[in-house]
Amino acid sequence: MADASAARFDGLRLRHWRPEPRPDGVLVLYFDRADAAVNAFSQDALLELAAALERIALDPPKGVVVASGKASSFIAGADLKEFQEFDRKGTVDDAIRRGQVVFQSLARLPCPTVAAIHGFCMGGGTEISLACRYRVASDDPSTRIGLPEVQLGIFPGWGGSARLPRLVGAPAAMDMMLTGRALSASAARGIGLVDKVVEPANLVDAAATLALRGTTRPFKQRVLGWATNTPLARRLLAPQMTKQVARKAPKAFYPAPHSLIATWERAGGKGLQGRLDAERRAVVKLAGTPTARNLIRIFFLTERLKALGKGDPGIARVHVVGAGVMGGDIAAWAAYKGFEVTLQDREQRFIDPALQRAQALFEKKVKDPAKRPAVAARLKGDLAGDGVATADLVIEAIIENPDAKRALYETLEPRLKADALLTTNTSSIPLVELREHIDRPAQFAGLHYFNPVAQMPLVEIIHHDRMAPETERRLAAFCKALGKFPVPVAGTPGFLVNRVLFPYMLEAATAHADGIPGAVIDKAAVKFGMPMGPIELLDTVGLDVAAGVGRELAPFLGLQVPAALGGVEAGKRGKKDGQGLYAWKDGKAVKPEVPAGYEAPADLEDRLILPLLNEAVACLHDGVVADADLLDAGVIFGTGFAPFRGGPIAHIRSFGPDALVARLQALQATHGERFAPRPGWDNPALREANP
Repeated sequence: MADASAARFDGLRLRHWRPEPRPDGVLVLYFDRADAAVNAFSQDALLELAAALERIALDPPKGVVVASGKASSFIAGADLKEFQEFDRKGTVDDAIRRGQVVFQSLARLPCPTVAAIHGFCMGGGTEISLACRYRVASDDPSTRIGLPEVQLGIFPGWGGSARLPRLVGAPAAMDMMLTGRALSASAARGIGLVDKVVEPANLVDAAATLALRGTTRPFKQRVLGWATNTPLARRLLAPQMTKQVARKAPKAFYPAPHSLIATWERAGGKGLQGRLDAERRAVVKLAGTPTARNLIRIFFLTERLKALGKGDPGIARVHVVGAGVMGGDIAAWAAYKGFEVTLQDREQRFIDPALQRAQALFEKKVKDPAKRPAVAARLKGDLAGDGVATADLVIEAIIENPDAKRALYETLEPRLKADALLTTNTSSIPLVELREHIDRPAQFAGLHYFNPVAQMPLVEIIHHDRMAPETERRLAAFCKALGKFPVPVAGTPGFLVNRVLFPYMLEAATAHADGIPGAVIDKAAVKFGMPMGPIELLDTVGLDVAAGVGRELAPFLGLQVPAALGGVEAGKRGKKDGQGLYAWKDGKAVKPEVPAGYEAPADLEDRLILPLLNEAVACLHDGVVADADLLDAGVIFGTGFAPFRGGPIAHIRSFGPDALVARLQALQATHGERFAPRPGWDNPALREANP
């Protein structure tokens, strides 16, 4: 650093920021958060930046480039652990105000400023780039630019919602913020968020050149930023946005997107400071809601699940036995994610439809047609099962019959490599029933996927008493490579997700058999916050599959299976046959009209939801998972349980276990012993405060 440039920062003890002057007079300000692998804005980092910007303003260089000192990413956003602490202390307003003030100091520098973006640029990272005059991004596939705060129950509070609509136009800006969707560098360039896209090696040089020479935004983008933020545009666009958002995010459950639209509509015509003030007030209010607290907790749960999958799984080749819907889709997803996969079944006529479904998946997921043949080539039909001998992982996905599975293992295991893993996708059979005749039980486990495989983010790793810890580690790493969340669970009947879900679905089937219309039952569950009603879910899963699970779980849980799940007629298994409890047309349930004047029973929601909560408590009591956090994560990602409620245990804590036990006892008195409180309601974990 030259003497004059060094003097600019005399006396500052910068731990997180590294100023480096260039010969061309541009100062590069590298963010390199100390003792962290990824850049996230802590209050310390913000205060340091404020001090550095104050010095820069007194002695401005020819330009300032904000870049990352981390090789793989720009800035991941704010430090959420700190944010939780501010929420507990009631100082969120101070934290939001500080971020806004610091970024405003950057925006007001009397010299050009450029953000040099490579890798992940999320939340506060995108907001600091918006406070710069220009933005340059690398064309690396890892570069993704987004404002995902709505997924945490808030919206951008450090100037993002105040600046972005004026920069790229309200429709594109609000779409980014309302969905939390991240953009590639080229997509960001397309909407005007990024001024230039370059190769990673040229990123800082290109940013410095842009600072010195400047650029003029296209006329169309400048007009769009003005025209879509006029009072008339806001009055026209806001109701349309609200209507679209309400379909997926009801205001009562997810207030953040609705608050974002309302704040833009009311304050969009004010000056920047007015927009910042409105933004801050709205975000502070949202941060104190149960929804935001639960969604932030879920974010940390996902980080915990990702951490389970550290390391190399030592798996390159996968062999799947069973080309039904589950087995075929498991094979297709593994091939899509880069594994060499062979798919076996008894006859070619079972394999061919699975390969056709796989092609449809590849066409949907692989955007570049030129790359699809290489992806498709990774999946091969294997009628003879030749892939067994070279597979690192074998996944059995045949019918839910213990005898059939054990017979298959006897033929598979002698052909496996010494270090290969053998797994089952059973949805309910205890693994101690399946490992009896296996020679290498340490390398045998359950790997339970959920339907539809391409959409459901969870995989349960099922334990048994002779499984090796290394087997769990490798399978968790494999799940991470698939882009799935692994949750280790005990190998008892139903494991976690199906055991918790079964009483809920069983009670729905019972209520339906009692004469309550399916549409009424589904509406009650969706009103609670479930993604789909249980009658529709039974048809989607398949009545035959539900019946199979019922045969395993009903005796274990002491429950009676209604006739609808006792004997399933051929051709009436649900969605896959076009007929089940509902008729199905074009992939959608045709629900019969509810009789005029029909009123749902007052206790219907309790009848549906309390059995699920009751069994969740029993699972925690029985040690099916290690702790309450893993239980909540498993049920949320395995069933879609209302995320804004934070999971079954978080919901019990917020509602109060004693009040829920009283409701169970009331249902027990009215409807029978199936509602008797299960063991575990006295667990202290049910009374801990939610974060």
